[in-house]
Amino acid sequence: MLTQFKKIFTWWNQDTIGTRLKTIFFGKLVGSDKIGNKYYESKNGKRWIIYAESIDASKIPVEWYSWIHFMPNKIEKKHDLEKYEWQKPHQSNLTGTEKSYYPNKNKDVIKKKYTSWKE
Repeated sequence: MLTQFKKIFTWWNQDTIGTRLKTIFFGKLVGSDKIGNKYYESKNGKRWIIYAESIDASKIPVEWYSWIHFMPNKIEKKHDLEKYEWQKPHQSNLTGTEKSYYPNKNKDVIKKKYTSWKE
């Protein structure tokens, strides 16, 4: 019950009823990525995404980034871009999470390179 309520009235929990109806009536599925995001396009050229999990624009992989932003390149024709062994898999923005990058190994101590003049 609560999840249906969230789905109807909140846009940050995947897609709303309006987005779902627009997708059903006007959207053509163009493809999906490894994360599970689905990419749609309307007849007049509008493009949108139905995210698999929470809505976060940093979860768009590089193969689909150019498509969603109307940048023509070889990915436009072929969405299954071949990746090399040395390329890392796509990661969403990890800022503010436990996996975020922190230069010091001891996170409890932050050393300042300056002293403040107000004390």
